[in-house]
Amino acid sequence: MKPALAFRQPHYPKSWKNLPNGELILDNIDQALAPWWPKFFGYHLLKIGALSGSVDTSLSSIKHQMVLAEAKHKADITADIDDLPLLEHSIDVCVLSHALEFSVDPHHVIREANRVLIPNGYLVITGFNPFSLVGLNKLMPYRREVTPWSERFFSPMRVKDWLHLMGYEILDDQRCLHSTLVGSISQGIVARNWRKFAEHYLPNLGSVYVIVAKKRVLPLTPIKPKWKLRAKLEAVNASTMNSSSQNKKS
Repeated sequence: MKPALAFRQPHYPKSWKNLPNGELILDNIDQALAPWWPKFFGYHLLKIGALSGSVDTSLSSIKHQMVLAEAKHKADITADIDDLPLLEHSIDVCVLSHALEFSVDPHHVIREANRVLIPNGYLVITGFNPFSLVGLNKLMPYRREVTPWSERFFSPMRVKDWLHLMGYEILDDQRCLHSTLVGSISQGIVARNWRKFAEHYLPNLGSVYVIVAKKRVLPLTPIKPKWKLRAKLEAVNASTMNSSSQNKKS
């Protein structure tokens, strides 16, 4: 398995419009996450990255919502997504929408989100599934230089392994958009029937994954050592050489 660390600075898109069928991808992400926003409670919701900032969170009961992105993007907080200028355990929900593909060290990006997330907080991650039709585009030489196929795709299983190591519980893992996402998405009968078939029988091959995870922190309970008391010394009745010799004389 290749290391997650990139050897060059990825080209982060300014908006979903800079991705092939980006608005369609965003619409499917919004549909997948719509049932979850009313279930999240807290005081602060953080969207990490410009793409995350466009995710519709209007159904969330969390009123204070912030977007953190780099200087070239419009955001409430200007900073690097792998170096969040926030206190530890200060955010209730973090959203990382298609941020791992366009970061130098995606594992560190997740660790930073984990650092600022409160215990029992929620982390939402979306990305491109390399084991799908959209992942097959990376096999074509003339598309390897085109965004997003010029960047690294990380499988949902690998992302979930990272989360498991940090103590997260995976609440939801969905796939959507069974398409190559190249050109316009056909709305013909054959294309629609294929998508219905794939969604029903090949759900894991969706081009976009949506993961919802909860940060579990188990409290450490100190265990007092139970000291074993030494047994008291007691006299033991045992025959001696003197007693045996006296018995012989008698």
